[in-house]
Amino acid sequence: MAGRTDARLQELNIDLPDAPAPAANYVPFVISGNLVFVAGQIPFTGDEIKHTGKVGMDYSVAEGKDIARICALNIIAQVKAACGGDLDRVVRCVKLGGFVNCADDFTQHPEVVNGASDLMVEVFGDAGRHARFAVGSNALPRGVPVEVDAVFEIS
Repeated sequence: MAGRTDARLQELNIDLPDAPAPAANYVPFVISGNLVFVAGQIPFTGDEIKHTGKVGMDYSVAEGKDIARICALNIIAQVKAACGGDLDRVVRCVKLGGFVNCADDFTQHPEVVNGASDLMVEVFGDAGRHARFAVGSNALPRGVPVEVDAVFEIS
């Protein structure tokens, strides 16, 4: 039987992807006590990266926000794996970190990272509200426009 979080995902018409495998020498998440630290997630869709480039040059703010949402879907998939498939173990999203590969004069990082933040609140309600940072970068791994990492409290 699906839990309340899986039911919420279904209600939102969200199909979680499989948790992406690490692309280098790291693990996708670490559980320490009741915290899950999720490694930075990039916009993998299936086994491929469909988005490369810079926000403010190759992508609009709205497109960057959509790409941040893809990263957040991958974060939720990693948390689900960390919780043995039971997203109802999530007590809250504690913190998100958003990195935006952008043009030098770009300043709308918060609006881009809202794509990830908004999804956490849509899926987890008040438990999805979190502390956050959103910063710009001149490059990100594999040339992606956005990378997001997270910390969750679980039961």
